[in-house]
Amino acid sequence: MKILVTGGTGYIGSHTVVELQNAGFDVVIVDALFNSQKEVVDHIAAITGKVPEFEAFDLTDNKKTADFFKRHSDLTGVIHFAAHKAVGESVQHPIKYYRNNLVSLMNILEEMNTHGIQHLVFSSSCTVYGQADRLPVSESAPIKKAESPYGNTKQIAEEIITDTVHVSKLNAIALRYFNPIGAHESGLIGELPNGVPDNLLPYITQTAYGIREQLKVFGDDYNTPDGTPIRDYIHVVDLAKAHVKAIQRMVQGQMKQAFEVFNLGTGNGYSVLEVIKAFEKATGIKINYKIVGRREGDIEQIWADPSYSNRELGWKAERSLDEMVASAWKWEQHYRQ
Repeated sequence: MKILVTGGTGYIGSHTVVELQNAGFDVVIVDALFNSQKEVVDHIAAITGKVPEFEAFDLTDNKKTADFFKRHSDLTGVIHFAAHKAVGESVQHPIKYYRNNLVSLMNILEEMNTHGIQHLVFSSSCTVYGQADRLPVSESAPIKKAESPYGNTKQIAEEIITDTVHVSKLNAIALRYFNPIGAHESGLIGELPNGVPDNLLPYITQTAYGIREQLKVFGDDYNTPDGTPIRDYIHVVDLAKAHVKAIQRMVQGQMKQAFEVFNLGTGNGYSVLEVIKAFEKATGIKINYKIVGRREGDIEQIWADPSYSNRELGWKAERSLDEMVASAWKWEQHYRQ
């Protein structure tokens, strides 16, 4: 079975390609390389012993997307990661986010319908819940007004998929991620954002390595034990394995409805300062950080109730926070050296 992984040289995408190939799937990657490097394909091959197919183009280009699907009409399914993902940047450049994240999805859905490709796994986010009224957050929690254009693109994307499923033979699973961190145990693939990192852990590892002079902690006046925001951090390999489970659920006919949603988290919440301390403990390196003002678009605290995913997908996050930060540091050192 052949799976298209859009954004497959990116952070979560590359780890998912590894897990798919390890599970016996053939993979073709499409990535515009906006926030990743083509060399990741070689690193995937070094880990798995198999080179995935790769094409570089922008999925917002309708003509190129249509041409791709004509040549790959034998696809079993699509895992759609390709999207801009920085909360802060989305606040500053909303049109960039709406155009990229939604037009690419619509082009893919049109081509899947045209060629009878029925299985879609969509990379969604816990940002669709906004600041939840009740913690931990289950899949039945209400969808709230998004705190950022990025979060809004995930909400709208899920609505587009819901409406498409209703009038087609498409099956879809939206995986709502909490906060993926860490890297593959080989140290060959990990999180490498272009420019200044928007996410916490790559900023920590780059500061530890000396790439960044100082880590900015956005706000210490939240209603949390230490005043910094709380998130549910999940190891990227655990997250990647859930995508394999989702594809297998589809092709084996185990879905209970045409569009399903699963939260992917550990069920534990850690503050920004707790993550910094865990990194310092795991590596012995003190992080130079400074408390600055809150960042627009950030929510106060959120963590998952993953019990439905554990039960229905047969999936569970296994790696600890200590393992997450240690693997990220191993990746940073490997890459810089």
